[in-house]
Order: sequence, then C-alpha cells, then structure tokens
Amino acid sequence: MTAALRVVAPGLMTTVQDLGRPGYQRLGVPISGALDHVSLRAANLLAGNPPGMGALEVFYQGPTLAVEADSVRVAVAGGQAPIDILSPDGGWLRRLGTCESARLSRGQALKIGPLTGSALLYVAVQGGFDIAPVMGSQSTLTRGAIGGFAGRALKTGDVLPLRQPTAAEREEAMLPPLDFAPPPRMRIVLGPQDDHFTPAGLETLLASTYTVSRASDRMGMRLDGPTLEHSGKGANIISDGIAPGSIQVPGNGLPIVLLADRQTTGGYPKIATVISADLPALGRLTPGSRLAFAVVDIDTAEAAARQLAADIEALPGRMGPVRRDPAIDVAKLMGENLVSGVVNAREGSPGKA
Repeated sequence: MTAALRVVAPGLMTTVQDLGRPGYQRLGVPISGALDHVSLRAANLLAGNPPGMGALEVFYQGPTLAVEADSVRVAVAGGQAPIDILSPDGGWLRRLGTCESARLSRGQALKIGPLTGSALLYVAVQGGFDIAPVMGSQSTLTRGAIGGFAGRALKTGDVLPLRQPTAAEREEAMLPPLDFAPPPRMRIVLGPQDDHFTPAGLETLLASTYTVSRASDRMGMRLDGPTLEHSGKGANIISDGIAPGSIQVPGNGLPIVLLADRQTTGGYPKIATVISADLPALGRLTPGSRLAFAVVDIDTAEAAARQLAADIEALPGRMGPVRRDPAIDVAKLMGENLVSGVVNAREGSPGKA
C-alpha cells in the first residue's frame, strides 16, 4: 500500500511549492515557487527536510488531510490558524501550534482552518512528497498546468504519495513565532522605466497608501488607489524581462506588483522593483491590506538581502523541543480524596453564635 495523504477537503487554494525552477525564463517558463520562502524553509526545518523541499502552500483557508500511511511527521509554519489533529473517527485529539512538528498515525487527520496574520501557511512532511519534478522543481504553475500535483491546486479526493512510509518517533520540534508584521513601507528601487512617468506620478507612488485588490493572485498583486501618471512616452514599451517584485503600470495607471508566477517578459513600463528582502512580507498580505512604498538605494537593498539570509541561517539555532503541559489523568483524579474535611455551614465557627 502506497503511503500517502488523502485530501478530505482541499482548502481555498492549496498547491505544492518549493523554491522554484530557475533557469527556464528564456523559454518563457516562470520560476514560480513559494511566495513566502522564509516560512517554507521554516516548515522544512521543523520536519527534518532540506530547506527547498516541496511542501503545501496554503492560501487563506486550510485543507483537511487524512493519513494513509503507518505514520507521518508534519510541520507547519506561516500565518496563525486553528490546526487540529483528529482521530480516525473524526474526534478532536489536540491542537498543533504554528511553527511546530507532530507525528500522526494511520487514520488520523490534520485539519487547518482559516488563516490570520498572513495569507500563507506551509505544510511540510518529513521526507517530502513522492511527486516527479518538472524542469527540476515540484512547484505548481497553475497557468501552465505543470509541476506539483497534476499541475493544479488540490481537490477533494486527491491522494498525495509520500516518500517515507513511516516516521520514526522522536522529540518534536518548534520555533518561536516568526515576525510576520509587514514593514511600515515596502522598500523599492526605482526603475528600470521610471522615466516613463511624470514627476507627479513618481510622487504619487511614494506619497500614497494602496490597498491590495481581491483580483490579486500568485502572478501579481493588483493595487487599488491613486493612479500613476505616465509621461509622454506612454504606457507601452518593447517587451523586456521582468524581475520578481517589479511594479508594472498599465494604461489605467494602477500598479501591479509581479510575484512568483509572473510572466517572464512584459510590455508595460515598470516604475520600480520591491527589494528581495521584502518579497516574503509582500506575499503574506491579504486582500484589503494597506501598503506604502519607500525608495532605497542598491546598497541598502543588498544589505537587507544579506540580513534576511543571516536570519534564515540562524533558524536552526532557535529551534527547540515542543513542551506541552502534562495531560490530566481524569481517572486518577477522580480516584483521589481531594477533600480534607467537611464543614456544616449552619453550625458556624467555634466560639460564635
């Protein structure tokens, strides 16, 4: 019998993602990969995996996954959510904290509710999923129907094969809560086509607060707010390459921040680019979130990237064992004499009427 996780409920948008498939953009294939690679790495660390192993990326509302294996170790990291472990008959066993690992047995299920504090949560399994990579990656590109599980988001009834049929018993691991507070302003580097905007257009970008649109997806984050004025050069350019975090502005003047599943080239001018260190925080934003921008130079962007890399490198040193309050033995409790004496309230205290 193949070891697997069976999808009882798929959640709103659950896909397999790793760190992406670089090297194929010249062929028009996006890199894809996790929108929040920090949380992906944390989940894999807790599960005992390499940092870039494929895991489940959960958007907004989590799935319910039943264990069809002798045992499996799961680990979650990302936004806060009710994460419950259920018995084979559907009864509640216990709640799993974010940034924790746990070992589940055959028939048990992992149920993840709605997310708060972040749009994203990652579920890693020890050993990973037994899914063939496409162009060197398990990441799902739904627009191209490649990678992941059948190139799409999970559906009820899907069976995700596991590479390990059992998970050895060991002390479970946890990390302190990750800081998911977005920066006061997303840091950007101007260009490469900031000359396609008037000085007023640039000032509008830097002085305004924008709202994340419900039309956003893994390809791009559409922003609602003041429009940006193009210069006389217009709203079209000869298509050129698009970096992660590029802010392109079509003819309607509303900015779009391009994310993991972005197209590899585009013909709208790009007024600026969100620095790489702020992209995980950007990916965590939910529709309705508000954000603003601040310009930094290349040296500052590189320093921020080095700091984020150092923070990630330090994660193993922050990991520790899961410590739970001892469970109350109800049977033993009921068998003990917890009353040292009995007082008749009508008799009053000695020496009093």
